[in-house]
Amino acid sequence: MTRPLHGVLVADFSRVLAGPSCTMTLADLGATVVKVERPGTGDDTRSWGPPWSATSSTTTSSTATSSTYFESVNRTKRSVTLDLDDPADLTLARELARRADVLVENFRPGALDRRGLGYAQVAAANPGVVYCTISGFGAGTGAGLLGYDFIVQAVGGLMSVTGAADGEPTKAGVALVDVLTGKDAAIGILAALAARANTGKGCHVEVNLLSSLLAALVNQAQGYLETGAPPGRMGNRHPSIAPYETLRCRDGLLAVACGNDGQFARLTRVLGDPGLAADERFATNASRVANREELVAALERLLAAADAAEWQERLTAEQVPAGCVADIGEAFGLAERLGLDPAVRPRPDRAPQVRHPVSYSEDLVRPAEPPPALGEHDAAVRAWLASADASLEDLDPTSASPCTSTETGQVSS
Repeated sequence: MTRPLHGVLVADFSRVLAGPSCTMTLADLGATVVKVERPGTGDDTRSWGPPWSATSSTTTSSTATSSTYFESVNRTKRSVTLDLDDPADLTLARELARRADVLVENFRPGALDRRGLGYAQVAAANPGVVYCTISGFGAGTGAGLLGYDFIVQAVGGLMSVTGAADGEPTKAGVALVDVLTGKDAAIGILAALAARANTGKGCHVEVNLLSSLLAALVNQAQGYLETGAPPGRMGNRHPSIAPYETLRCRDGLLAVACGNDGQFARLTRVLGDPGLAADERFATNASRVANREELVAALERLLAAADAAEWQERLTAEQVPAGCVADIGEAFGLAERLGLDPAVRPRPDRAPQVRHPVSYSEDLVRPAEPPPALGEHDAAVRAWLASADASLEDLDPTSASPCTSTETGQVSS
């Protein structure tokens, strides 16, 4: 058995987060990914610290060689440094594009066209290429706008529905739009590769941060399209379900999510006041939403009798969705206790990485390799591009490793 993308060469001209997260997914699934970086500095995120990677030469910003930010989305890639303004290096970049099955880029519009690396130019020499362009606001009127995740969270509406109702609009705690766009890019590339298998033709796949965000707003976006009324911020509350929010217990907050009347009835029984489920103010979800303030006050009076962890245990035992608010370390601990194997270790001397998030009944995920040092594979990639008869396995011998059931490298953090 070979992995799904075995034999697929990805030329990764992207940087920061959306593109690299996409190409790491392709690498996980067996593709050979050659990451093109600027000489001297590399991907912008190599300097986005602290925290710095333990593999850096130092832990100070002046001489650090890699950040944990960079390492989060660049495993299992080959790094080559090419100066696209140098004629010799540009020739190598064009040869890489000519050989590639997939090219991923997030340059400003026109920047690669001026270097002979735009879609039309690459496709003329490589008709089967799947060329993926990632932008902030598309290739039309918004082509000149700068597509940073934080800006798109602001102008794309996400911040308007995130945060306390009486507070300021708030961004998500991670660059969520970049991550969503990276996933959309991977989906688009896989769809184009599947189509190419039938037609032999490549295509231009275009994704942008704003469109990915609008699609990810799901019920909030559809509610606006139906009513014309933009939703507002509600903190941890859900606009259409109650109780579906954090509630205060004796020692802190508990997340409670009752998606139907049966769950709410069980909640009231566990809390010791089953009559609440028959109260006309709370008997249906619609009435609970309409009377949310009274509902929350009644529930929090009952929850004050015990700590959040005790309530979580008791409610979970009765099939009521509830959970304490955890930090990221506690979240990894939970995943480990549940047997979800949340991390992989590329090598014994390297830090763990968050594992590929999908599980398969067959062994489809390639063993993780450490994120590359800047220009780590310069010699190998340059020699491979200069050789007319070199095979992909010459560049990436591990891509042809046999699939086994023991290659996941699972670790406990």
